[in-house]
Amino acid sequence: MRKFSILILAASLGQLPAFAQENPAAGAINADVLSRHISVLASDAFEGRKPFTRGEDSSINYIAAQFKALGLKPGNGNSYFQDVPMVNIFSQPASDLVIKGLKGSISLKYLDDYVAATRRVQNQVTLSNSELVFAGYGIVAPEYNWNDYKGLNVKGKTVVVMVNDPGFADSTLFKGRTMTYYGRWTYKFEEASRQGAAGCIIIHETAAASYPWKVVRSSWSNSKLHLQTADNNMSRTILEGWISQESARKLFQLAGLSPDLMNQAKNKGFKPVDLHLQTSLVINNTVKKSTSHNVLGILPGTKRPQECVVYSAHWDHFGIGENINGDSIYNGAVDNASGTAGLIALATAFTQVKPAPERSLLFLAVTGEEQGLLGSEYYASHPVFAPAKTVADINLDVMNYFGRTKDVTVIGKGQSELDEYVQRAAAKQGRVTVPEDHPEGGWFFRSDHFNFAKKGVPGLYIGPGTNAIGKDPGWAKEQIATYNRERYHSPKDEFDPNTWKLDGMIEDLKLVFDVGLTLSNETTFPKWKDGSEFKGFRK
Repeated sequence: MRKFSILILAASLGQLPAFAQENPAAGAINADVLSRHISVLASDAFEGRKPFTRGEDSSINYIAAQFKALGLKPGNGNSYFQDVPMVNIFSQPASDLVIKGLKGSISLKYLDDYVAATRRVQNQVTLSNSELVFAGYGIVAPEYNWNDYKGLNVKGKTVVVMVNDPGFADSTLFKGRTMTYYGRWTYKFEEASRQGAAGCIIIHETAAASYPWKVVRSSWSNSKLHLQTADNNMSRTILEGWISQESARKLFQLAGLSPDLMNQAKNKGFKPVDLHLQTSLVINNTVKKSTSHNVLGILPGTKRPQECVVYSAHWDHFGIGENINGDSIYNGAVDNASGTAGLIALATAFTQVKPAPERSLLFLAVTGEEQGLLGSEYYASHPVFAPAKTVADINLDVMNYFGRTKDVTVIGKGQSELDEYVQRAAAKQGRVTVPEDHPEGGWFFRSDHFNFAKKGVPGLYIGPGTNAIGKDPGWAKEQIATYNRERYHSPKDEFDPNTWKLDGMIEDLKLVFDVGLTLSNETTFPKWKDGSEFKGFRK
C-alpha cells in the first residue's frame, strides 16, 4: 500500500556489480525473473487482483503454481492456501451529506466533498439526526497523557476528528514527526467505536494524511472488505467517513466557529466542542460473505524446522474501479505486483542455498492488504508457526524500480535489532541505511509486517533509497513524489518494461535475502529496542 515512484527515465536490465560475500544463490534474483512475474501479475487479464473476483483466482493460483514448481511445501497442511473469511460491503450513500444547524445547512457531494461507508453487515444502515462533536484528534493515549474524549459522552453522536497525531504539529508531543498508531485513520474509527459513537468523520488534510483527496476518493469509491466477525461488526460505528478540508471549513463556519479550532486542538488540554449541528444519512449496502485466501509456501529448516523466518508480500490491489481517462483497471504494478514478484524471486533463491537453511522459511502472499491489512491480520491470529517461534517478518511492499541507490530506507528505523542486520547487509553492497524521509506518514503501520509486530514479532520493512546513483540530488525524491501525486492507487500504476529499471529492485532484494539467510542460520532471536511500543509484546 505504500506510495512510490513510477516515472522512470530509462530501462536497464543489465547485470549488477558483484557484492562482497554474496551467496551464489542470490543470482536467482535477476531481471528476467522479476519482469516475467510482474508482467503477469500486473496484466489486465488479472483485473487488478481484487479479492472475491476472477482476479483473485488468477493471482493465487499463479503464486501457488510458482511455489509448487520451486518445490516449496504447502504451508497449510496439504494446501498452499489459507482461507480468510471476509465480507465484501459495497456502500452507497443514498444522498448528499446534509449538515443542519440553527443558521442553516450545508450539503456535501459524495466523492467530491465526502466519502462514507459502514462495516456493519446489513443491507441498509441509517444515521438519524446525529449530533456532531469535534473531538480534536480523536485519541486516547494514557502514555502520552492525552485524551480527546475526556468527559465526553458520544453515544449516538458523530465525532469529527483530525488525521495524524499531535506530534505532527508539535515535535515535543508523542513521537514528534514520527507518526504513532494513534495517527492512523484506522485507529480513529476503532476508538470512536470503543467510545460508543454512532459515526466518525475524519477531516482530510494532504500533508497530515500524506496523500491528496483523490486517493481517499478512489479508495472509497469501491466496495470494502473486512474480516468476518461473530457480531457482524455491529459493535462498530454506523458510519465511517472523511470530509475534505474545504468541507470542514464550511462545517465550522455553519457552527459559528473559526477553523482555527483545529489549531487549538493540537494543544494538550484541548476539550471537545459540541458543534450544535446534526446530520442524517442512509447508506445502502450490497453485502457478500465469501472467503479470500493467503498463499503459503514453506522451505523446511534442516536443524530447527519449528522456527521460521517469514517473507511476506500482499498480492491484492483494488480490482476494477472508478474510470479515469478511459481506464478502470487498477493494475497495481508497483503496489504490489513488484513485491509479490520479489517474494517469488526470493523463494527461488532460497531453494538454491547450499547448505540449506537451518530454520524454516515461510513465503507468505497475503490478501486484503489494501482493505486494511486483513490477510496478515488473519494469519497473525491463525499462524502456522507460533509467534514465539517466528524469528522475524521481512515484508515486501512497493519495490524500487527507478534504479540503484547509494542508500536503503528502513521504515521505522529504531524499532528493533533488525536495523543492525540491514546495516551489515547494506555495507556489503557499499550502501548505507537511512530512516524514512516522512515518518509523519506512519509508514510502519501501513503494511503487513505491522500485524506481526502486534504479536511481538519484529518486522523489517525497507523502502528504496533517495540518493540515486548517477543522478542529481533530489532526483529520486522527485520520482517518489511524482508517483504519489499521479499514479498511487490509480489505473496509471502499470508495468512498462521499456521504462522500468530493475537493478535497484534486484539490489534491495539481495539485501533482504542476505538478512533472511543470516537469521535462518542463527540460534538467537532479534529483539525490540528500548522505546519501541512493541517491546513488551514479545514477552
